[in-house]
Amino acid sequence: MKTTDSTPLSGTQYTLQHGAYTASIASVGATLRYLRHDDRDLVVPYDAEEIRPSFRGAVLAPWPNRVVDGKYSFNGAAHQLALTEPQRSHAIHGLLGWVDWTLADQAPASVRLSASVIPQKGYPFRLEVEVLYSLDDHGLTTTITAANPGPSAAPYGASAHPYLVAGEGLVDDWTLEVPASSVLQVTEDRLIPMELTDVASSHFDFREPRLIGDTFVDHAYTGINYDDRATATVSVRASDGKGTAITFDRGCPWVQIHTADKPDPAVSRLGLAAEPMTCPPDAFNSGTDLIVLEPGASHSVGWRIHAL
Repeated sequence: MKTTDSTPLSGTQYTLQHGAYTASIASVGATLRYLRHDDRDLVVPYDAEEIRPSFRGAVLAPWPNRVVDGKYSFNGAAHQLALTEPQRSHAIHGLLGWVDWTLADQAPASVRLSASVIPQKGYPFRLEVEVLYSLDDHGLTTTITAANPGPSAAPYGASAHPYLVAGEGLVDDWTLEVPASSVLQVTEDRLIPMELTDVASSHFDFREPRLIGDTFVDHAYTGINYDDRATATVSVRASDGKGTAITFDRGCPWVQIHTADKPDPAVSRLGLAAEPMTCPPDAFNSGTDLIVLEPGASHSVGWRIHAL
């Protein structure tokens, strides 16, 4: 007998609610599908019956951003990852973005999902990964925990890919603040990392809030200015003063900022990607801030998205 699968294209849906905040998590990619405060979108949403647009809201592990040419060496062995960004010939955003994550536990304001990184060509390491989404009065906190149950050390990095929404209009209409003093320059065509430069006197300097306008950004920032609570906040605000922010701690010494420029004007610059990262692009090759998970070790990192 034929049966029909009624599961939405984006996976099983988990709705969270606390106070003025509501969120929906889709199981494919353990993705933040929407986050709202008093019915105002804080991230660019998508429909449950839609295949997730690119990596919008997805968990990025065991690496964020790009591994150039998909090639790297680790502990003396050379590896070739599948080229999942074929137009630039890179391996992008890890191995769990299109996995259907499993429910570990759920409450009205939280959900915990789990997935395994299976040893495979290019990444011959097993990891057990959990993500906890939790709403409270202060917004949505995301915590990613990875454990290495295998016999050998594994290279690792993590992030997520929310697109923040300040209010009406496009990215051009919003004010951005990024408390970071350095930016990683990349090649124009393939976004391959080059040198780290000071943001001062450049169009990448958003240490003081200013209008984004037509500025294009798809770059990783570091030299983060953490406050006296050891946290930093990237924020976007609309002209009415309302907005959205993402706050993270020293576990993320990098943040990728992208103005989400697309060839199709109908979907271009709808939100600002703000991705706190444990390491920069191509860390599997540079080794910069790369986490090495030893056998039996685990690592946790998190951030909070909240209304302004």
